[in-house]
Formats: sequence, C-alpha cells, structure tokens
Amino acid sequence: MSDIEGKVIAITGASSGIGEAAARVLAKAGAHVVAGARRTDRLERLAADIGRAGGSVRPRHLDVTDQADVAAFAGYAAAEFGRLDAIVNNAGVMPLSPLAALNVDEWDRMIDVNIKGVLYGIAAALPIMKQQGFGHVINVASTGGHRVSPTAAVYCATKFAVRAISEGLRQEEDSIRVTIISPGVTTSELADTISDDTARDAMRVWRAIAISPESVAGSILYALSQPYEVDVSEIIIRPTASAN
Repeated sequence: MSDIEGKVIAITGASSGIGEAAARVLAKAGAHVVAGARRTDRLERLAADIGRAGGSVRPRHLDVTDQADVAAFAGYAAAEFGRLDAIVNNAGVMPLSPLAALNVDEWDRMIDVNIKGVLYGIAAALPIMKQQGFGHVINVASTGGHRVSPTAAVYCATKFAVRAISEGLRQEEDSIRVTIISPGVTTSELADTISDDTARDAMRVWRAIAISPESVAGSILYALSQPYEVDVSEIIIRPTASAN
C-alpha cells in the first residue's frame, strides 16, 4: 500500500464511532487530520489523545446540516495545510421507526444529516480538489444502502442515496477518486438515537454480532492508501458471523 503520511484528511462526525476511529487510525498512519463534529468537548479529548501519541489533528466545531459551516470546515483544512487530499463524509443518524409511526421530524433529520450533509461535504471539497487537480471523496453509506429492512425504510433510503450520489460523482470526475464505505453492523452510538421501542429492541438483537469502528477505519485507510491511479469504488465490510 502507498504511504498516506502527510495527506490532509477532513473527517465529519469525528466525535465518536467510525469517525473517531478513522481520526485515530489515519493520524497514526501519518496523516494531518481535521476532525469535525458538534460535540467539541469530545473532539478536544480526541485531539489531546492523538497529540500525545505524536499525531497531527485539528479539532473544529461542525454542523453538517449547515452548508456554510461545512464550506468553512473544508476551507479551514486547506488553509491550515495548503491542500485537501480527502474528505470523509461520515456523519450520520439512525432514528429507526415504522413508517406508520409518522416520525416526520426524524425523517427530516436523517435526510438533513445523511444526504444533505454528504452533499454539503462534496460541495465544500470539490472546488478545492478540482483547483488543485486531485482529491478523494469518501462517503460512509451502509449495508442498509443495499437492502431494506422493517423500521429502516427512511434510513436505508438515505444510504441508497449516498451510494447513488457517490457513483454519479465518480462518473463525472476523472481526477478525483470516490469511495463508498458500506459497513454492516458496527459498534457505535447510532442505535442510541432510536426513539421507537420496537425498532430499539430489534436493534439490540441485530447488534449482538458487530465489528468495531476500528475495523471500518481500516477500510478507509486501505482506500486512501492505494496508488492514485487506483480508485477503490466501494468497500462492504461486515461481521464474519453475520448473515446480513
């Protein structure tokens, strides 16, 4: 694998789960990480941990539902280090419920974070990457972007959308790499956002077999580490023991 030392990588949703693990793994590999999330207290602790280990990280408050904020986040990364090699659009929410529950506010939240947040990330990074002539957009989708299950219709729809947007970007740009990371069941705080009792109980059973966020972070490192003429278009990563 090629070395990613010195690459500038912006990560959304970096205060926990896959985003936090990616920040740690990529910083350990020698990348300059710009970590964004709303929970700045967690970002500061993450930055302190990475700094003590000798890594390079800049924490920054980020709300992916605010286009101007996302643009400023990507611009900060480029201004701080003189380039932006990659953006990892990782922020996501998963408040599952049956459609009949009519949790419209939760539908809106998933659309705002999971779809529009990814689009805002692309809109922020693409002009920078096109100007510099290179870049890598990594969008975190889900195995839910490949199949639909009860209580997850809207969540799955957002992840199908992430895959469609990513593939469209890949086809349109010949100097920018695009990778979809589609994790299966992963240990994270996503399930904590489920307000529906039925969906929450089902998710506890579903999550009895799970992989670690660090495992998913390893797949992000793999995609980033390939020679630039190689674009890893999608990685599906799931627990060995999982049938789904």
